Amino acid sequence: MRLDSIFHTCDAPFAFAVSLHEWKVRIRCAKGDAQRVSVVHADRYADPGRETPIRLEQVLSTGLHDYYEGIIPTPTRRIRYSFLLENSQGERVWYGENGASVERKHTNVFHCPIITPSQVHNLPEWAASAVVYQIFPERFHNGDPMNDPEEALNWTDESCPAWDSFWGGDLQGVLEKLPYLQDLGITCVYLTPIFLSPTNHKYDTVDYYTIDPHFGDEALFRRLVEEAHRLGIRVMLDAVFNHSSDRFFAFQDVLKNGEASPYKDWFYIHEYPVVQEPVACYETFASNLPFMPRLNLEHPEVQQYMLQVTAYWMDQAQIDGWRLDVANEVPPSFWRMFRQLVKSKNPEALIIGEVMHDALPWLRGDQFDGTMNYPLRDVLLEFFARQTIGAAAFVEQISNLYIRGTDSSALAMLNLLDSHDTERFLTSCRKGGWGWQPGGEAENRLKLAVLFLMTYPGIPMIYYGAEIGMEGETDPGCRKPMVWETAGQNLPLRQYVQQLTGLRRERTELQAGSFTVWVADESQNQAGFIRRSGDGEIAVLLHNNPCEAELELQLPPSFQGRRIRDLLTGQTWEAAASIQLQLAPYSGYLFVAETPAGV
Repeated sequence: MRLDSIFHTCDAPFAFAVSLHEWKVRIRCAKGDAQRVSVVHADRYADPGRETPIRLEQVLSTGLHDYYEGIIPTPTRRIRYSFLLENSQGERVWYGENGASVERKHTNVFHCPIITPSQVHNLPEWAASAVVYQIFPERFHNGDPMNDPEEALNWTDESCPAWDSFWGGDLQGVLEKLPYLQDLGITCVYLTPIFLSPTNHKYDTVDYYTIDPHFGDEALFRRLVEEAHRLGIRVMLDAVFNHSSDRFFAFQDVLKNGEASPYKDWFYIHEYPVVQEPVACYETFASNLPFMPRLNLEHPEVQQYMLQVTAYWMDQAQIDGWRLDVANEVPPSFWRMFRQLVKSKNPEALIIGEVMHDALPWLRGDQFDGTMNYPLRDVLLEFFARQTIGAAAFVEQISNLYIRGTDSSALAMLNLLDSHDTERFLTSCRKGGWGWQPGGEAENRLKLAVLFLMTYPGIPMIYYGAEIGMEGETDPGCRKPMVWETAGQNLPLRQYVQQLTGLRRERTELQAGSFTVWVADESQNQAGFIRRSGDGEIAVLLHNNPCEAELELQLPPSFQGRRIRDLLTGQTWEAAASIQLQLAPYSGYLFVAETPAGV
């Protein structure tokens, strides 16, 4: 066996608490090296020789490695453990804190000293079945023309948005369209910022306690939340705490009073007097955006101010969660205080951070529940839209992304195809492959990506208008006004999305089920995986190929000999080890076994 490929550490994502009395362990070894892997465990204070073995399950395999995992039960919450790997030639390798050895006595053991409640990452119960819809309020629907900015354009104006365009969308518009969202199958609305701001995007907050008058007022927002709750829809707000507007009262005081301002330490100011042009003498969001000064969230007064803001909106409006802007640039110490406050107000509130890279440091259960899954989006762009990777690389990459998190964080990742910050996915599909593609091919690849989104672990998010085929280049082109005239909507696409959101809500396998790879066929560009929950299983097959194909599909062992049905079309196959498929270009399938195992 390749000893240098064996790896485990007593830390996430290789070890973590599932509950107060369950400790999940994972171990990696070279691909194909081991035929049997066990964890041998006991209470930390038990006498030698009292250990119990548990055989681990191989859950994922990548190009280089196999991953095995299992759960250690622990009545005392204290564990010592080591691993035993065996191959078909009878070779046995032990693995512990000191590494790998053929002799157990040289490896030592791993320790979980004690599982405490703070180590258990509990998600809101509703998160697993959630389907989130992201709304950019200024562009979703104009429900009250009386509060429009003076320069607001006509809603049907087809000109491409500029950075400073206004169209007049507001909270009344969101309120009026809640039945539309309910019909689409949405269970949670994520609103980009709604507080007082001079811009259309509102990511430069002037007053954290005031709803922007162009959107409405606090009473209207409370009514929106109440009505959403009545319809079974939760509401999540965008928290912009990394930076403020330069019109924020504290920064205005610094501009006026300089080093004498009591708020000078609320920001990262490098020299006095404070200047904004040509180059700001203080830290800003991104690169020299003087209208967005960075807030010092290591300062106790700033921390308390933003925590009070958080408490205010949770108390006054009964919101259901927060999406945290530029979360990776805010000190983790603040997010720990933020989480404690939010969960004390509402244990069922969802916390999603904006982190565009590997987010494990924020996902240990002490900061966020999940993050916006931009790394996954990058893979989906390459496989479905740009067609620059094949099925083998796709399966490898989604497997690596999945295994990099804990069970809880995997289920709470906000999985997206596009957002207010990106090119719309359908536009990316049209550009991908062999060049600009009008008509059905690009749309079918979008549909295949949506099918993946609704069946992969995590929370699927739909960016407003994606369900009706809206397109647009990256910001600001992706922020066009929502198309409400049915003549401009792709209604079959909307019906397809509606079908998938329904399956997502109905099938527990697609909510909290485990994830294992099933198919990675490079020649046909087909990928597949299985979601399991209890006795239920769904096998997902993605035919990401522009050509029709006839296929004899070998079923997973647990499906063989049982009656099979495709949840999308209703087509059935009688008991067999394989089924015959006539595959349409860019088609997907959701197989379930309808007869019990062994029947």
